[in-house]
Amino acid sequence: MRQTTDISQAKPLISVIMPCYNSAHIIEKTIANLYQQTFKNFELIVVDDGSSDNSLEVLQTITTLYQNILVISQQNKGPGPARNRGLEAASGEFIAFLDSDDSWHPEFLAKLHHKLEEKPDSVLAYCGWQNIGLSAEKSQPYIPPDYEENDKFAVLLRSCPWPIHAALTRKFAIDQVGGFNEHWLTAEDFDMWIRIAMFAHIVRVPEVLAYYHHQQGEQISSNRLRAILNHWGVQKGLLRDFPVISQTLGKAKTDLLTKGQLLQRAYEFYWKNDLPSAHHLFRKTLGLGYFGMKDLKYILPSLLHLALYLALIKKIRS
Repeated sequence: MRQTTDISQAKPLISVIMPCYNSAHIIEKTIANLYQQTFKNFELIVVDDGSSDNSLEVLQTITTLYQNILVISQQNKGPGPARNRGLEAASGEFIAFLDSDDSWHPEFLAKLHHKLEEKPDSVLAYCGWQNIGLSAEKSQPYIPPDYEENDKFAVLLRSCPWPIHAALTRKFAIDQVGGFNEHWLTAEDFDMWIRIAMFAHIVRVPEVLAYYHHQQGEQISSNRLRAILNHWGVQKGLLRDFPVISQTLGKAKTDLLTKGQLLQRAYEFYWKNDLPSAHHLFRKTLGLGYFGMKDLKYILPSLLHLALYLALIKKIRS
């Protein structure tokens, strides 16, 4: 199902892609905020990803209020497939992603687009961001480093360099890597960003212009474990497809940034008493052969069945 209000006949320069799932309570505010951008030559493509609330009805009303909005409805498939559907419909030379409950500074599009115009050899511009709705410690504004001036391979391989909504990308660069890999239920943005940024020039706008609004508390443990395993899977895929990365970094550093993260996360789960997740990751690091002698007293018990492992750790701690 599609509905569009196209007041302007000029082809938009930027396509903003917004997946929407059960966001009826917030989507109108998010879109109203978006249309406060000082850069006006953009289209908004909203992909309703099988919402079970009245998001689609709200969106149909919103299309009468603003120009250049395209609403696409599909069965629920997740954010990656929803963004890919939006990419198929996008006509802009540049792409920005904005989730239905996040926001931008009014100068976000203007400043990132200006930076890419200044640097025509760059395929992506990124900026700083801030988390809203968490504790004061976790809500501090953050401006990322200039990745071109740092150990780029290492920094990008280690973790996702920016949130989904803190970048503006030339569309051809997204097309070249095939958009979002729908195999990943999480970390699909990490996979796409590093495949774009690792071997092309990117530029930084050193200002906080993107805001992530936390609507709920922390993810449950099973989701955190899945995210860690997907992150590891993305790293493995990148190293498989581009051997030059590990050749440049060396085996020890590559292992530290990949297998070492799994071991670190295992300890974090262990000390936070999420023992099922710790059990899973300790087993994985043992299988990978990435551990030292001091790690064995934590890793070897994970060879036990989970129920026995839990009982043993409980007894040790008591």
